[in-house]
Amino acid sequence: MKEYQTVTNVEGPLVFVDKVENVGYNEIVEIQLPSGEKRKGQVLETSKGRAVIQIFGSNAGLDAHKTKVKFLGETIKIPVSEEMLGRVFNGFGEPIDKGPPVVADKKVDIMGAAINPMARMKPEDFIQTGISSIDGLNTLVRGQKLPIFSGSGLPHNELAVQIARQAKVRGEGENFAVVFAAVGITHEEANFFMKDFERTGALDRSVLFLNLANDPSVERIITPRLALTAAEYLAYEKGMHVLVIITDMTNYCEALREIAGARKEVPGRRGYPGYMYTDLASLYERAGVIKGRKGSVTQIGILSMPSDDITHPIPDLTGYITEGQIVLGRELHRKGISPPIDVLPCLSRLMNHGIGKGKTREDHRGVADQLYAGYAQGRDLRSLSAVVGEEALSEIDRKYLKFADEFESRFITQSADEDRSIEETLDLGWELFSILPEAELKRVKVEHIEKYGKKFRK
Repeated sequence: MKEYQTVTNVEGPLVFVDKVENVGYNEIVEIQLPSGEKRKGQVLETSKGRAVIQIFGSNAGLDAHKTKVKFLGETIKIPVSEEMLGRVFNGFGEPIDKGPPVVADKKVDIMGAAINPMARMKPEDFIQTGISSIDGLNTLVRGQKLPIFSGSGLPHNELAVQIARQAKVRGEGENFAVVFAAVGITHEEANFFMKDFERTGALDRSVLFLNLANDPSVERIITPRLALTAAEYLAYEKGMHVLVIITDMTNYCEALREIAGARKEVPGRRGYPGYMYTDLASLYERAGVIKGRKGSVTQIGILSMPSDDITHPIPDLTGYITEGQIVLGRELHRKGISPPIDVLPCLSRLMNHGIGKGKTREDHRGVADQLYAGYAQGRDLRSLSAVVGEEALSEIDRKYLKFADEFESRFITQSADEDRSIEETLDLGWELFSILPEAELKRVKVEHIEKYGKKFRK
């Protein structure tokens, strides 16, 4: 371990050191201030005898002439074991729940790697979130990466903790865990997450990583990787099915932009670095099911779209990498519908792999298609009735209007502690179909109408 006193300049969270030798990318660095205080850092770039280091913490007190830098010859590693379950860590992986340090089975490099496509198995097992809009219409499948697109002020945090609390895999003897990573959140949000997990008992099967808004922005780059590393250990070495929830990916991308600006990199779209797609993919592609391994890693990344713009680079690039999206609608939120999931622009590309007989129920696909069709028609008729008046609509059109209203107030709307099984969700769909004439149910099979629908018709 060589020590250098050749710091040339400090720019924001970055420290530039000259005349270095044999320094590796992502290597951990110990920085000693003139006061004797020590801080950690990480090598971001090295070439031609110069190293660029991102410092973890404030750069206050750094003196370019008197600061000493020691390269430790290793990358960031996190101690992992099953003892992590039920614990709360900060964004750097240190316990903040007043519990003892984790007794590690081993230490693992947090950078990880995307799963080799040849080693992947096709995701095809249902994860029940207890939320009808997701389970019924945009089903989450083990090994899937399904983001939630939200907006400022929408209740995505409440939805995140409800999913974390209620999510489960069906079947006997299946171990399930949640790894929850909060990136760039306020103290108020951190208290909300911790109290909710403790109050409901969900903490017992969860691992929490909380990076606060006043923590160094460079820590936001690390937090999701800590969470995914812990999840991979629990899944692939302990045989657990792990759901990783990361909120808010927008804060992560803002940290990327800030660091890229400090490095004077040529900006891409809206100032974000050109490699943001690759960087996001390095996180999302760590979800999946591996051949020969019992466990799985499923990922829900939550991002708040700036100005509710779904074409903004963050949701746009996320949509290319992931397998669908859940969209929260501001109009539904204004109407008091919670969770305000706008099902029409939502999509789960792997849904067909995880539903049907033996997985959810044989009528699932038909019910989902019929609900989508009925709600879409009802929404269109709302616009028409606003112009011509409801009196000008036909009787069947008024039934579709009623269907859309009932769908929003009964199917989408759920209380924060309401946990619906997939059978309850599908039965609720059939109950809503009773509003429409049987002749309008063109997307469900006749035998399913007889088996599941007749009991709801008067």
